[in-house]
Amino acid sequence: MQRTIDIALMRPHSPTQHAMITHPGSVVAFCGRRYGKTDAYVQRLFYHMQQKPGLYWWVGLTWRSASMKRAWREVTDVARSVLLASGLDPDRYINRSAYEVRIPGLGEIWFRTSENPSSLAGEGIRGAVVDEFSLMSETVWTEYLEGTLLDHGGWVAFSGVPKGNNWAANIWRKAGSREGWLQIHATTYDNPFIDRENIDRIRYDSNTSERYFRQEYLAEIIEDAGGVFRGVRDMATATLRDYGGKDNTIVAGLDWALSYDYTVLIVMDAGKREVIHVDRFNGVDYSIQRERIIAACKRFEVIALVAEENAMGKPNNDELRKRGVPVRDFTTTHASKSEIIESLAAAFENRNIRIPNHDELITELQSYEVQRTASGQVTYSAPEGMHDDMVMALALANFAASTGQRRRATAKEY
Repeated sequence: MQRTIDIALMRPHSPTQHAMITHPGSVVAFCGRRYGKTDAYVQRLFYHMQQKPGLYWWVGLTWRSASMKRAWREVTDVARSVLLASGLDPDRYINRSAYEVRIPGLGEIWFRTSENPSSLAGEGIRGAVVDEFSLMSETVWTEYLEGTLLDHGGWVAFSGVPKGNNWAANIWRKAGSREGWLQIHATTYDNPFIDRENIDRIRYDSNTSERYFRQEYLAEIIEDAGGVFRGVRDMATATLRDYGGKDNTIVAGLDWALSYDYTVLIVMDAGKREVIHVDRFNGVDYSIQRERIIAACKRFEVIALVAEENAMGKPNNDELRKRGVPVRDFTTTHASKSEIIESLAAAFENRNIRIPNHDELITELQSYEVQRTASGQVTYSAPEGMHDDMVMALALANFAASTGQRRRATAKEY
């Protein structure tokens, strides 16, 4: 006979949070900041492990995400208490290098990130929490996670703040009428432990836009969430090409990757202001990256490649120049970044650019944020834990197109 394992769970602060923990089917929750999403879903994992022991996952955006770190800390704290109460050594069952927890008699909890979707395939699981899902690509769910739930008829629990009218907004809407699914909406005001006056101070602070507050604290679905680039989906009509630009002016933007980020090359027909090629990769040696970039520039007969020269950019740009690639160095400062981002925003505003229907590109553009510091300075960036490499590469390509570079009469040899 299986031994009963008791786990002391927190008392939910509201009926809504209670439903997030105990609902037997799948849940899609859009909740404002500090509502208690992470706390509720950590409790959900242990609650359901008591009902149906087995393998459960927590899938987050990245290990740089604050909510991912908090979830790991809370899960290991609960697991440690349970293991000690069972007379077991926690160090034997909490694998901090693999981010996996095992509790004999209950099952396992594995932590994974959406940065490497292929790691999400394989094991049949009973349930998965998908945190910050509105910042992930839809393929993380449709191509990798959804199939892992089939073996046991498992549930998925999505959690996040809306980030535009994207796939996450669609799946939240459908949850309201989908059998066995639960749709949750809650604002920061709905957390009884947070003083409403403190929330109001944020709302009416001169540095907080109403649009930003409605999205982040009221959890409202707002078109083009970050508010920097408007009408992104309207302009997602370009067709990627496999042929060169013999009768066109072709330029490109290149954002080099750090170890965590992606190197992104975006090629654009400057005359039509149309993106015709996108390449994105990481975990690849720079020598291989350069060969890919050279091949693309040769194929499309690029007459100007604007590439960021900060950090590792300058030596890589120099190597490209030695191979005949027409590289123009771009030094990223607060002022220069603001200039190219605002120029790109104007291109979308004026319907003067066409991009492909590319999941990662659209997600980055729609999520890109603008904030004003206490000193009044405007800053542009991706949300915490998210990439902006594709935004920067597109901004650099648009900058190259805007500077009036023209093809040389004689084709460049590479």
